[in-house]
Amino acid sequence: MAYRIEYDPATVGHVRALTAREAAMVLDAIPRHLAHEPTVPTRHRKPLRPNPLAPWELRIGDLRVYYDVQDRPEPVVTIRAVGVKDRNRLRIAGREFPL
Repeated sequence: MAYRIEYDPATVGHVRALTAREAAMVLDAIPRHLAHEPTVPTRHRKPLRPNPLAPWELRIGDLRVYYDVQDRPEPVVTIRAVGVKDRNRLRIAGREFPL
């Protein structure tokens, strides 16, 4: 079953804050990794502890995509945030978020 991918309106600014290369990597990886079985943990996907961003994380090198999954009434993956992780720091659209 294929999931439809939606972007939270705030993610437009998150992607614009990335370099062109980083944005291309993220926009290429999202459908490849999240269109089928987005709730199955893999090397690149993992569930997160409760946090204000989202319950799931997709790792693409130093880039992070935070997303939520809804199965009913139709299967949808909602991208909540996109950022860059450098060691124990997460920057989303230039702002640092605590981990």
